[in-house]
Amino acid sequence: MSVNDAGHDGGIWRLVPLALTFIVCGFLVTLLWLEVLALNHFIEEPMLTTVRVPDVLVGLTVYLKTSIDFAIYIGRLMDKNPGIKGRIGIEIGTALGNALGTMLVLLIWAFFKEVNWLLGIMVLLAGLVLMRLAQDGVSFIDTENKSYPKWFRIMVKVLDKALAKWNKVVDPFLSKIVPSHTLKAVTKNTLLGLLAISFTVPFLLGLDDFAGYVPLFNIVNVFGFGIGVIVGHMLLNIFLFISPKKTIAAVKNPVISFLGSIAFIGLAVWGFIEAYKLFFLHH
Repeated sequence: MSVNDAGHDGGIWRLVPLALTFIVCGFLVTLLWLEVLALNHFIEEPMLTTVRVPDVLVGLTVYLKTSIDFAIYIGRLMDKNPGIKGRIGIEIGTALGNALGTMLVLLIWAFFKEVNWLLGIMVLLAGLVLMRLAQDGVSFIDTENKSYPKWFRIMVKVLDKALAKWNKVVDPFLSKIVPSHTLKAVTKNTLLGLLAISFTVPFLLGLDDFAGYVPLFNIVNVFGFGIGVIVGHMLLNIFLFISPKKTIAAVKNPVISFLGSIAFIGLAVWGFIEAYKLFFLHH
């Protein structure tokens, strides 16, 4: 029986992915802690391994403010891959993607604090991916549907055309570097396949989001901040799994898709600005 089916079994099966969110979160926090311990053996200024509540809250708050990208992607994956297998694969894959994207930026930041061009390249690439995701968001909207206001359909068409022109220039370059950069969720028949497709986009989004947080690293404890980001993703998953039908309906909503695309563009522009600072303003 699918977890979306009605009946008492649905409630029982729903507890499995919900419990899994806590287990995966605990595993990823432990992995982050081990990474920090390992890095401290190689860097001159060791990172703190103490967990301070304010640092965690900062990471949690900043993550949830920019989590619309994950909500849209996870919702579409849930729609294409219903059932217990789908939920487990999506939970593990997206959580791993988000956390490993975070840990990769932490790794590079720790070793190459002075090599700004390297971090700048990472942020720039992630920003380019977000522009492609923004186009995917508006492409889901049926601009021929007369039930939508005319002004809204015109705005969607204009934005879609502008993003298409931008991505037409960027895609030949980006496709050679990034294996997958689309929000168009697909159906996977195997758990391994679902894990792979659930991992890729959140990895890139986690990479971009966390790279944009680099300026905060001089203010907060990086370890606590990273925990906040991982816990934030866990809370988002819990919310999505508790109300899957409402979530799927929400991410299919044309206004939500449009606003999501605007959010992607905003995050991309933020990334481009950060990349510019890293390339030209840091010495």
